[in-house]
Amino acid sequence: MRIEVVVVKECPNEQLASGRLRQALEAAGLRDADVVTRVAADQAEAERTGFTGSPTVLIDGEDPFAGTGRVQGMACRLYRTPEGLDGAPSVGQLQQALAAAFRRES
Repeated sequence: MRIEVVVVKECPNEQLASGRLRQALEAAGLRDADVVTRVAADQAEAERTGFTGSPTVLIDGEDPFAGTGRVQGMACRLYRTPEGLDGAPSVGQLQQALAAAFRRES
Protein backbone atom coordinates (compact mmCIF):
# COMPACT_ATOMS: atom_id res chain seq x y z
CA MET A 1 0.00 0.00 0.00
CA ARG A 2 1.38 3.38 -1.02
CA ILE A 3 0.38 6.30 1.21
CA GLU A 4 1.15 9.89 0.36
CA VAL A 5 0.29 13.26 1.90
CA VAL A 6 0.35 16.00 -0.73
CA VAL A 7 0.59 19.57 0.50
CA VAL A 8 1.28 23.09 -0.67
CA LYS A 9 4.41 24.78 0.64
CA GLU A 10 4.03 25.76 4.32
CA CYS A 11 0.62 24.09 4.65
CA PRO A 12 -0.77 24.91 8.11
CA ASN A 13 -2.53 21.52 8.30
CA GLU A 14 0.31 19.25 7.17
CA GLN A 15 1.23 18.16 10.70
CA LEU A 16 -2.42 17.71 11.67
CA ALA A 17 -3.08 15.43 8.69
CA SER A 18 0.17 13.49 9.12
CA GLY A 19 -0.43 13.02 12.84
CA ARG A 20 -3.96 11.75 12.35
CA LEU A 21 -2.80 9.46 9.56
CA ARG A 22 -0.12 8.00 11.85
CA GLN A 23 -2.76 7.42 14.56
CA ALA A 24 -5.02 5.65 12.06
CA LEU A 25 -2.15 3.50 10.81
CA GLU A 26 -1.14 2.58 14.33
CA ALA A 27 -4.71 1.63 15.22
CA ALA A 28 -4.73 -0.62 12.14
CA GLY A 29 -1.48 -2.27 13.22
CA LEU A 30 0.47 -0.55 10.45
CA ARG A 31 2.77 1.68 12.48
CA ASP A 32 5.69 0.79 10.18
CA ALA A 33 3.87 1.83 7.01
CA ASP A 34 5.84 4.14 4.78
CA VAL A 35 4.17 7.54 4.41
CA VAL A 36 5.63 10.01 1.93
CA THR A 37 4.94 13.74 2.07
CA ARG A 38 5.15 15.58 -1.23
CA VAL A 39 4.86 19.30 -1.94
CA ALA A 40 2.73 20.19 -4.97
CA ALA A 41 4.81 22.51 -7.14
CA ASP A 42 2.31 24.68 -8.98
CA GLN A 43 -1.16 25.06 -10.50
CA ALA A 44 -0.15 23.07 -13.59
CA GLU A 45 0.76 20.09 -11.39
CA ALA A 46 -2.49 20.48 -9.45
CA GLU A 47 -4.49 20.30 -12.66
CA ARG A 48 -2.42 17.44 -14.08
CA THR A 49 -2.69 15.29 -10.93
CA GLY A 50 -6.19 16.24 -9.79
CA PHE A 51 -4.86 17.88 -6.60
CA THR A 52 -7.81 19.60 -4.93
CA GLY A 53 -6.17 21.23 -1.96
CA SER A 54 -3.77 20.85 0.89
CA PRO A 55 -3.47 18.48 2.61
CA THR A 56 -4.59 15.64 0.37
CA VAL A 57 -4.13 12.04 1.51
CA LEU A 58 -3.62 9.54 -1.29
CA ILE A 59 -3.87 5.80 -0.73
CA ASP A 60 -2.49 3.86 -3.69
CA GLY A 61 -2.82 7.04 -5.75
CA GLU A 62 -6.50 7.55 -4.91
CA ASP A 63 -8.03 10.38 -2.89
CA PRO A 64 -10.59 8.64 -0.65
CA PHE A 65 -12.11 12.00 0.25
CA ALA A 66 -12.53 13.36 -3.28
CA GLY A 67 -15.88 14.91 -3.90
CA THR A 68 -17.55 15.55 -7.20
CA GLY A 69 -17.14 19.02 -8.54
CA ARG A 70 -13.99 19.86 -6.59
CA VAL A 71 -11.70 22.24 -8.42
CA GLN A 72 -8.00 21.50 -8.77
CA GLY A 73 -5.81 24.14 -7.20
CA MET A 74 -3.10 25.29 -4.86
CA ALA A 75 -5.25 26.09 -1.84
CA CYS A 76 -6.02 24.88 1.65
CA ARG A 77 -8.58 22.13 1.85
CA LEU A 78 -11.36 21.61 4.37
CA TYR A 79 -12.87 18.28 5.32
CA ARG A 80 -16.33 17.49 6.67
CA THR A 81 -15.71 15.48 9.83
CA PRO A 82 -18.07 14.27 12.56
CA GLU A 83 -16.89 17.27 14.61
CA GLY A 84 -17.54 19.77 11.77
CA LEU A 85 -15.26 21.33 9.17
CA ASP A 86 -11.57 20.70 9.82
CA GLY A 87 -8.21 21.01 8.10
CA ALA A 88 -7.73 17.23 7.89
CA PRO A 89 -9.85 14.07 7.94
CA SER A 90 -10.56 12.64 11.38
CA VAL A 91 -8.68 9.59 12.62
CA GLY A 92 -11.88 7.56 12.20
CA GLN A 93 -12.34 8.70 8.61
CA LEU A 94 -8.75 7.77 7.83
CA GLN A 95 -9.23 4.36 9.45
CA GLN A 96 -12.27 3.78 7.23
CA ALA A 97 -10.31 4.84 4.12
CA LEU A 98 -7.45 2.49 5.00
CA ALA A 99 -9.87 -0.39 5.61
CA ALA A 100 -11.56 0.24 2.24
CA ALA A 101 -8.16 0.21 0.52
CA PHE A 102 -7.33 -3.12 2.17
CA ARG A 103 -10.62 -4.59 0.96
CA ARG A 104 -9.87 -3.48 -2.61
CA GLU A 105 -6.43 -5.11 -2.45
CA SER A 106 -7.83 -8.42 -1.18
